Amino acid sequence: MLTIDHLSLTDSVNVSVGEKEERLMMTGMHTVADIFCVGCGSIVGWKYETAHEKSQKYKEGKSVLERFKVSGPDGSNYWVSHEAHVGGSDADDA
Repeated sequence: MLTIDHLSLTDSVNVSVGEKEERLMMTGMHTVADIFCVGCGSIVGWKYETAHEKSQKYKEGKSVLERFKVSGPDGSNYWVSHEAHVGGSDADDA
């Protein structure tokens, strides 16, 4: 999963943010909103609105994009080489 820390996806023209909902994830209960591609309508990730556990508050306001659902500017997929370290995320349990 690709975590976007320094990009405001809500200001982007190619995605939109859906309704907030409560979702139980591996790290606890979170209020999240799905992120949609405005071109095709597919869910491409989610945004953490609220973390209900103190240890998860660092996630608030951050977004997660699923790499296999996102294309690069040339239309190619973003893939991670097997040598790169990729940490797990709450999506693993969704």
